[in-house]
Amino acid sequence: MKKKILLKEIIFPTITTISKNWPEKIKEVEKLGLKEVCFFPTCLDEKDRKKAYDLLKKTSVKEIPVVHIRGEMKPAELNYLVENYNTKAFALHTQREYPLLYDFSKYKKKFFIENVFHLFNEKELDHFGGMCLDLSHLENDRILHKEKFENVKQTLKKYKIGCNHISAIKRVTHRNERDHKPHFDSHYFKDLSEFDYLKKYPKNYFSNLIAIELENSIKEQLAVKEYIAKILL
Repeated sequence: MKKKILLKEIIFPTITTISKNWPEKIKEVEKLGLKEVCFFPTCLDEKDRKKAYDLLKKTSVKEIPVVHIRGEMKPAELNYLVENYNTKAFALHTQREYPLLYDFSKYKKKFFIENVFHLFNEKELDHFGGMCLDLSHLENDRILHKEKFENVKQTLKKYKIGCNHISAIKRVTHRNERDHKPHFDSHYFKDLSEFDYLKKYPKNYFSNLIAIELENSIKEQLAVKEYIAKILL
């Protein structure tokens, strides 16, 4: 008999690295005794990533199902993640934004392109495993960028969603530090109602690998996990 997948088993807190407190997140993971956590080293250079891996070795973590990679990461680093933490999906931005510097043919079907700043390129999606659907970016585009929103909707009809990112949606816009444009999506949350936007999206927009992308503490992310699981019931 096939084991039934529980919602709580497919939603994961994430060690994010936008803020400088990422070592504290790893310590928190150890304190909480977590065995599964996602890792987004998107703001770490090679030296800091090595430090992160050394810290992770001291934790209870057995699996890192989703990793958001950087273009300059080497194949040996991905080998390490797959072999030691059974990583199932590598999220990345379009090659137009952050081109990969090495040949990752071995893992290309584990690579999923995130909807961020540019429209999807189908040739690129064909080369990799499919889409990493960031639902907070999607909701932000639904409100502010209709062309991008429609592009994602049409692309979803043809391509696999290999993993999801979920962040908060604020009630008012704020300026994103990266592009200095107004955004509703945010990597920080204050109230669980900031995830109610997920109710409007169909179940097939959610994969079996859902990474919570927040700079909040791991403990706060676990509260979000519980809240999202109830929404998806």
